[in-house]
Amino acid sequence: MEKISAVIVAHNEEKKILNCLKSLDFTDEIVVVLDKCTDKTKTIILEYSKKIKIIEGAWEIEGARRNVALNNASYNWILEIDADEIISDNLKNEILKTVKNSPPAGFIIPINNYIGNRCIKYGWLRTICVLNRLSLTYKGLKQYHQDKRVHPTFDFTGNIYNLSNPINHFVDENISDLILRFNRYTNWKANDIIDKQKKLPSFLKLIFDFKLRFCKAYILKKGYKEGLIGILIATLAGLYPLVTYLKVKEKLNENS
Repeated sequence: MEKISAVIVAHNEEKKILNCLKSLDFTDEIVVVLDKCTDKTKTIILEYSKKIKIIEGAWEIEGARRNVALNNASYNWILEIDADEIISDNLKNEILKTVKNSPPAGFIIPINNYIGNRCIKYGWLRTICVLNRLSLTYKGLKQYHQDKRVHPTFDFTGNIYNLSNPINHFVDENISDLILRFNRYTNWKANDIIDKQKKLPSFLKLIFDFKLRFCKAYILKKGYKEGLIGILIATLAGLYPLVTYLKVKEKLNENS
């Protein structure tokens, strides 16, 4: 039977880490990379199990800390999961069956994103929330680029397939949490643009992007099915480039 390493990257997740760990009881190893943690996340992990491998540090770029997690996994199959995510029994059984019968490969797992207790299935664009992720991979086939502060790209060598049961992602506790996350993401994106000295878009392009992204989220991604929350998500998706642009200008003025 092939063994599974679960790897988690966490920053101040004392409210959610325990439920995540409990859902990983079927794995053979858990590796947790604690990135600049200042809360009780480490204490909760140690109280749950002394056998969990903990790596502590500070990484500015998400790809760097995710590579640390992958490189410290001991077993051939690696399940990447965030601290605010939970593996259901159905997904657990599907993963166990998959690693037993599959040659080295990668598997994309769908994601159910929750705001509070409500699963929001429609309207998400990748800049705000992902709907699936290459989360189950064979060791050595995946390597992240150190290119972004959030949602980094990666190289993968091998075949990629799909699993059917979703990860449950409790991404935001409420609407305020969603807006705070939008603020963090646009901050990180602005810093990425400054680091790479990218050319800023024109005013007309920002207006066009707002309309395009709003329509994509609300119509093509069916955000209208989520009611008022769908309008909010589509609006945030549309505002993403504009708010990022304003933050870039602000940061550049502060540093000049």
